[in-house]
Amino acid sequence: MVTKVLVVDDSITMRALFTNALENGKDLVVVGAANGADEARDMIKEYKPDVITLDIEMPGMNGIEFLKEIMSTDPLPVVMLSTLTQKGAEVSLMALEMGAVDCFPKPTKTSMEEFEAISGKLRKVVLTAAKSNLEARLKPTAKAAINSGEPQPYRWDGSLVTIVGGMGAIEAASEMLTAFPANCPPTILMLEVDEGLGVPFAARLAKQIAPEVKVATDGIELQPGTVYVAADPTKHIVVDRWPNGAIRFVDRDPVNGHRPSGDLLFASVAKTAGAKATAVMLSGGGQDGAAGLGAINAIKGRALAQDPKTALVSERIDAARIKCPATRTLPAETLGRYIIRGDDEAVAA
Repeated sequence: MVTKVLVVDDSITMRALFTNALENGKDLVVVGAANGADEARDMIKEYKPDVITLDIEMPGMNGIEFLKEIMSTDPLPVVMLSTLTQKGAEVSLMALEMGAVDCFPKPTKTSMEEFEAISGKLRKVVLTAAKSNLEARLKPTAKAAINSGEPQPYRWDGSLVTIVGGMGAIEAASEMLTAFPANCPPTILMLEVDEGLGVPFAARLAKQIAPEVKVATDGIELQPGTVYVAADPTKHIVVDRWPNGAIRFVDRDPVNGHRPSGDLLFASVAKTAGAKATAVMLSGGGQDGAAGLGAINAIKGRALAQDPKTALVSERIDAARIKCPATRTLPAETLGRYIIRGDDEAVAA
């Protein structure tokens, strides 16, 4: 089945370059290239695209405004095209909150060579977006109250939590972590997101949850009451020992096409933390982390995953359940309570 794409960008050069990059294969076809919101509306009605790529910065109605219109009238999977700047990253996070399935950074140079270099990754993002469960993204969820910094009934038992996700995991992780108390277990949140989103996401998350939030760095010690956000696409991360462990960066090629690799992180935690490990798979494409989740289960750690029906993209979760049938699945907003309380009362709460 061929995926139909509508490219929306006010630059004729960008429209041509993105069209060529997307059509570098047989499974995608660009059915139209619109210069702005007005032209795009007509093309959406005429061509009924499966995915829209939408530039954020456009004259007249900008991409954010048009995204809001699309999500409120006739929702479609939208991949936002953004710049690798601090402002661009903040706007990208806003777009994800409003319903965009992903954000893709524009190349800094408008050349055929630059666009050929990003073609494979862009096509992968768009193909994954076409398979996304947009209803799960748009369905209202119960927002958990943020735990205060006051003493909690939770007492740390020496456990270590690792969370892995891709497309759609930013929102799922935010929902999940609102249930964590200020004295939560040391928690590593590894996201496969575009370069530049990690730091602003960590800053936003710090305002939403009770635990402290830090960006993962090489050698940083793992402490209770802290969530460590790892989203550097140039480094793998592992845990060197447990207890009293630290995050270590690893320089090596992508593992099964992924860097950072969920499989590598989970495998290191299985080796170091053993039965004290809790591993969580969130929304995302591909199979990264599935084998690692099985390794966690094999050493009697807790293997958990987001309920696939609530995930924007369930591919990773489905792969994990095949590799590890014992994986327990729960909605994102329930996972946090279950990790902290570890009983079925937490699920029913």
